[in-house]
Amino acid sequence: MKKILVIVGGGRPQGNTAQLAEAFCKGAKEAGHSVKTVSLLQNEVKGCLGCNACRYGKPCIQKDAFQQLIPDIQAADCIVFASPLYFWTVSSRIKAFIERFYCIAQKDAAPPLGRYEKYPVKDCALLMTAADNFFWTFEQAVSYYQFTLINYIGFHDRGMLLAGGCGDTNGRPQIARTEHLQRGYQFGKTLYESPCS
Repeated sequence: MKKILVIVGGGRPQGNTAQLAEAFCKGAKEAGHSVKTVSLLQNEVKGCLGCNACRYGKPCIQKDAFQQLIPDIQAADCIVFASPLYFWTVSSRIKAFIERFYCIAQKDAAPPLGRYEKYPVKDCALLMTAADNFFWTFEQAVSYYQFTLINYIGFHDRGMLLAGGCGDTNGRPQIARTEHLQRGYQFGKTLYESPCS
C-alpha cells in the first residue's frame, strides 16, 4: 500500500480536473492505497518570493496553506498533480505549489548537473484536462512536468493522463461524455502495477 497525495489545481470545484482527480482517487483506493486529496482552490498556496529565508534555517515567511501541507508532502510516497491546461501549461496554483518545494529542499554538497539542492525522493504523476485536443495541446505542460519534477527535483515518474477534448472553456464540464474518467480510474487502480520507469 502506498500513500498518495493528490494536489488539485483547477479553478472549478466540480470541473473537468476535479472529476478526473476523483476518478483517479477511486481507482487508487480500490487498489488498496491511502489517498488524500488537497484542493488548491480551498487551500491557498502562494508562489515562492525568492527571499531565501529558508536558506538560513528559518521557516518560509509566507503564512498560507503550504506550511500545513508539508507533513503530507513528506509522508507521501507519490504526489499526483492534477491541473487544467491554462495558457498551454499547468495552472498557476500548481506552479505556485511546486515553487514552494524550495523551502523543504536540503543542501547538496555535490549536486547533479542542473540541480542545486536535494529534494525528498517521491514518485509523481500528472493528470491534465483541456478543451483542445490537438497533437501539441499538452506539449508545454508535459515539458514543464518532465524538466521541473523529474529532471530537476528528481521525482520518479509514474505516468501521465492527458485528457483533451473536455468541452468548451466557456461551458459546462464535458469530461463525463468522454472516456477520460474511466481512464483516470484505471490509471489510479494500476499506478503501482508496473515498475517505475
